Amino acid sequence: MCGICGQFRYDGLPVDRELITSMTRALAHRGPDGEGSYFHGPVGLGHRRLSIIDPEGGAEPLFNEDHSLVLIFNGEIYNYRELTALLLGHRFATACDAEVILHAYEEWGTACVEKFNGMWAFALWDERKRGLFLSRDRIGEKPLFYSDTGASFLFASEIKSLLAAGVGREPALELTALYCALGYIPAPYSYYKKIRKLAPGRSLWIDKDGRTETRYWRFPCVPETEMETQPRRAEEMFSALLSDAVRLRLRADVPFGAFLSGGLDSSSIVALMAEALPPSVSTFTVGFPEKSFDERPLARLVAERFATRHRELTLHNEGFSDSLRVIRSCFDEPFGDSSAIPMELMTGSARTEVTMALSGDGGDETLSGYPSYQTERGVRHFRRFPSPIRSGGRLLWRALRPFFRGRSVYTWNRIERLFRSLEMNFPERLAEKTFRIPPPLVRALTRGCGPQVDPVEFLTERLQGLPFRDPFYKLMYFHFTVSLPDDMLAKVDRTSMRHALEVRLPFLDHRVVEYTAGLHKAVKMRGWERKSLLKRTVGRTLPRPLLRAPKRGFVVPLREWFKGDAARERFTALTALTDIGLDGNVLDALVRAQTTGTADYGQALWILSVLREWFSAADDKTENKRRSDNCHRLD
Repeated sequence: MCGICGQFRYDGLPVDRELITSMTRALAHRGPDGEGSYFHGPVGLGHRRLSIIDPEGGAEPLFNEDHSLVLIFNGEIYNYRELTALLLGHRFATACDAEVILHAYEEWGTACVEKFNGMWAFALWDERKRGLFLSRDRIGEKPLFYSDTGASFLFASEIKSLLAAGVGREPALELTALYCALGYIPAPYSYYKKIRKLAPGRSLWIDKDGRTETRYWRFPCVPETEMETQPRRAEEMFSALLSDAVRLRLRADVPFGAFLSGGLDSSSIVALMAEALPPSVSTFTVGFPEKSFDERPLARLVAERFATRHRELTLHNEGFSDSLRVIRSCFDEPFGDSSAIPMELMTGSARTEVTMALSGDGGDETLSGYPSYQTERGVRHFRRFPSPIRSGGRLLWRALRPFFRGRSVYTWNRIERLFRSLEMNFPERLAEKTFRIPPPLVRALTRGCGPQVDPVEFLTERLQGLPFRDPFYKLMYFHFTVSLPDDMLAKVDRTSMRHALEVRLPFLDHRVVEYTAGLHKAVKMRGWERKSLLKRTVGRTLPRPLLRAPKRGFVVPLREWFKGDAARERFTALTALTDIGLDGNVLDALVRAQTTGTADYGQALWILSVLREWFSAADDKTENKRRSDNCHRLD
């Protein structure tokens, strides 16, 4: 795992070496083990290395035999040994996985990416063709940002590297509603007008004639009539694929461990690691003092079962301002998923003992394991009742509202939202379940912000043209193509690489993803049981209390933290967001409802606090830039 950056000038003039140096050093946290660069005419490449495989021989940039190809690489190619055996006649100078990319490109051209099992973002300069080939992995585990100024093309692993090159900081204010709804900025957008994200499963070719984007992989949309419906056959194939995915991801020349949340996914990964390795795998977990949010007791059961060296951390309701600064530093753009807070804490702790860790992230997407899939199954059953009965049930529920007090108000609110969503069409229901701030509140909050990318329309467009009739599979498509790469995987990459820790995700092995995409929902969810496939395979080796436990997820107890007068003081700074057009009355209403305990807007207020922190930092940097006489200028 590393950091990469570079520039290609369309006019053929030499690149600015100091500019590449500044970009590279902005990524030093991603690669503390070495720095390298390459300059030749219109191209300049920078690399920061985190050594995982062949620490002594894998310094980058890497070259082929005659130096006509130059590579900088971020990620891992897990099947590099198998590919090396296929590439007969090619001379390998190192034992690292990155070199296989060079020889695979020599053998198969840009189609080489279809051969890789791994996570990656890389740039390869082809001197003979005078072109730059960039690629991002299928699922989006590794990031790649770019800016095309018309005179030059710049790219980097993180936004901060592009900003170090002098790329403009003007915010894309038209994305404010989309951010408020989702809590993140989905590809290809960023919150900077001049910076874009290369979407997963895409490659770019850059030469003097311009930029060409190619989509080399798509999430499989298997016709519902052709899906696998035999549970036993599915269990055997899934178990074999996941076990092999773990085996490949244990290839490393450095100490490694695993994240163990106490949930089914991470526990299954630890079980498979324990099966493949000697005893005493290192495991790490984060918990909370609030018992209803804490999975540490379950994690201990798993650690005891598999005799791991287990480490625990506790995250308290303190350091609100420090957490905001950490999130700003990690992501460079507004990112409102509060689970990044414990993730950053856990990766920092793990890095003191290991350099690489396996994680269960991606299991909910691969196995269709979120509670929202149960909702989609329930919609059909609910709509079988005549409309008067459905309406009567909802009216009866509303009549019970006065009997719900204290924390039980949150339960009433949640079930009321469920009743409401069951009558919606799928895009509206997806918005109701997915948006961190409810759609009506997003519209009210951002009505003064000027023209906006409408969040519901964004979802509708992403779902257009799908062959699925059943919303269950549409939800699966959304998770894999939007929320997984732009929320979950962005969180894992940025928080872990802040501490130079590599994180590997067996559930996102492309073979596992492609196989489970073709499984019928009755195989994935037997009756109302989530993750039936995992429970009936690896799950058989896990402690029974874990299998019966309700899903908690890696959720921060913001609802409890953001109550009372002390919490109200934290949110006084949100009034500054009226400067970009957010409605002050709506902001006040959100704060009042949350701090008095009448509604749960903890996630919404965290999202808005992150946005406020980002604008505050952006204002400071703009002022500093104005005073500086040494800023780089892009031609």
